[in-house]
Amino acid sequence: MNWIELIKRYPAQTEQEKKDQEIILDCIDKFDNILTRDNEIAHITSSAFVVNKMKDKVLMIHHNIYHSWSWTGGHADGEEDLLSVAIKEVKEETGVKNIYPVTGDIFSLDILPVLGHFKREKYVSAHVHLSVAYLFEADEGEPLMVKEDENSGVKWVPIDEVNIYSNEPHMQTVYKKLISRIKHGQFSR
Repeated sequence: MNWIELIKRYPAQTEQEKKDQEIILDCIDKFDNILTRDNEIAHITSSAFVVNKMKDKVLMIHHNIYHSWSWTGGHADGEEDLLSVAIKEVKEETGVKNIYPVTGDIFSLDILPVLGHFKREKYVSAHVHLSVAYLFEADEGEPLMVKEDENSGVKWVPIDEVNIYSNEPHMQTVYKKLISRIKHGQFSR
C-alpha cells in the first residue's frame, strides 16, 4: 500500500488526529512537492517513538535546533516508504542498530509547528511538519551515539518522565497521547 493510502486509512482516534489527517490529505492534494523540503510551507516527516522491551523507557535525543529532548525523526526527502525513513533516522541519530516496528501501522498523525531557525548557516523560515509517526522497540543495552550535527545527547528516559525532559508544550501533548496508547496496549488497529 502506498504512503498516501496509509495516511487515508489511518483510523484517527482523536479530534486532533481527525483534523490533522484531513489537512495532511488536503496538502497532499494541493502540493506536488509535499515529500520534499522544496515545499517551504509544509512537508512530510517521519518520526519514531522508540521504547525498550518492557515499554517503560523511551529513547530520546537532545535536539540541537529545538533545544529539547525529543523523539527521533526526519524529513521524507522524496522517499515514499515512511517506515524506512523513521528507521533510518533512529539509526543515524542514536547509533542503535537493531530496531523493530512494534507494528507496521502508523502510530500517530500530527501537524507540528517549526519555528524559524538557522541550519547549516542558512535561515529556514517557520513552517509545519506533517508528521507520520511509528512505534518501535529497541534493546536499551545497545551502545548509543550522538550525531553532533543534529543532537547533543542520546539516552533512555523513563516513560513517565518524558514530559519532564521535553520543554516543548506541543510535543508534550503528542508524547502524552503516545504514552497513553502504549499503556493501554493500543499498538495495532
